[in-house]
Amino acid sequence: MSQDHLDARRRQILDGSRVCFARFGYEGATVRRLEEATGLSRGAIFHHFRDKESLFLALAEDDAVRMADVVAEQGLVQVMRDLLAEGSDHPADWLGTRLEVSRRLRTDPEFRARWAERSQQLTAATRQRLLRQREAGNLRDDVDVAVLTSFLELVLEGLVSHLAMGLPADNLGPVLDLVEESVRRHRVSAQVRPA
Repeated sequence: MSQDHLDARRRQILDGSRVCFARFGYEGATVRRLEEATGLSRGAIFHHFRDKESLFLALAEDDAVRMADVVAEQGLVQVMRDLLAEGSDHPADWLGTRLEVSRRLRTDPEFRARWAERSQQLTAATRQRLLRQREAGNLRDDVDVAVLTSFLELVLEGLVSHLAMGLPADNLGPVLDLVEESVRRHRVSAQVRPA
């Protein structure tokens, strides 16, 4: 098989698995369900991935890379806007993966250790984007970039929780506008003092 064919097969496995993990969770994504979701045999799936956990980690890492790319170009708030956008690429499936990562981080120390190596991508991309914005004079300079990074990551986690609970999301655009505005530098206009 050519490398292009192997890469396409790997993408097919990741895309099908994303749907399966989002629908059934990690525990419920049995090998049979993974076979159905990907349209491939267990041999084909596990030729590319050592086991189910390696597949899930690869999927979560793939999502983290996609998010980091959006963050680098447009910022973390854009990732949140994409989650709310109608017709965005697999927002419900991405959300399902993100929720499953959060659950496993709380309950599985081994997974937490493996995930720690990968989770820094998004933080690093957010921090680099904020540093570039600060250098361009667009970011407030009275708060450390590390604090702003943590703030935006907490907002993302809150949004994910909000969506996971099935709460209405149609009024969250203005909330994200407020979040974005809160990290921007506000230019103070020179005021003329009376003579």
